[in-house]
Amino acid sequence: MSVVRYPTAISPIKNQGVQDRHTHRGMRLEADINDTNAYYRECDKALIYKKPTPVQVVHVDYPARNKAKIVEAYYKTPSTTDYNGVYRGRYIDFEAKETKNKSQFPIGIVHPHQIQHLKKVQLHGGIGFFIVRFTSYNETYLIDAPLMIQAIERTTRSSISYSWFQKNGHQIQEGYIPRLDYLRIVDQIYFKEENS
Repeated sequence: MSVVRYPTAISPIKNQGVQDRHTHRGMRLEADINDTNAYYRECDKALIYKKPTPVQVVHVDYPARNKAKIVEAYYKTPSTTDYNGVYRGRYIDFEAKETKNKSQFPIGIVHPHQIQHLKKVQLHGGIGFFIVRFTSYNETYLIDAPLMIQAIERTTRSSISYSWFQKNGHQIQEGYIPRLDYLRIVDQIYFKEENS
C-alpha cells in the first residue's frame, strides 16, 4: 500500500483501493476548473494553472527496471491554495471547495494556512477568492476572499449557511465552453472601473 504523509497531523492519503473519505472530494469541480483554465490559455484570455503540491519521495520499489513504484512519500509543506496565475495584468490566486451538504458549508475544510495565504495575496495587491460548489444543487459560487475569510473568522459555528452563499456569493453559470466561466464574475467584481 502506498502512503503519502502530510506534515503536522494532517491525515495521510492511502492508495491501492483504500479510500480515505476526503480523497476524491472536489474532483468534479477541479476537472471543470481545469478544463476552463485550459480554454482560457488556448484563447489567450488568462494564464491560470493548478498548483502542484511539493512531495518528498521516501521509498521506491524496483521490482524491474521499467516498473519503479513509489511506495512512500510525504508532502513537504501544506499546500497553499489550488490555483494561481495572471489575468488582465493582475495576479490571481484561489481555492476551490466542494460540499455535498445541502444547508451548510463546513469551514473546517478551509485550512488556516490557506486563509493566511489569501490574506497575503490581498495585502500585495493580488486578486484572491474562493470557488465553492454545492453539489446537491449543482450550484457553484465565487466569493471574494476577504468576505469569506471574515465570515469564517467571525462565526462561532463550524459552518456557513448555504443561504449566506446565495446572498454574498456570485453564482457561476455552467456552460459547454468554457465549463465554468468564472472570469466573467472576476471582471464584474475586480475590474468594475476598467469595464465602464
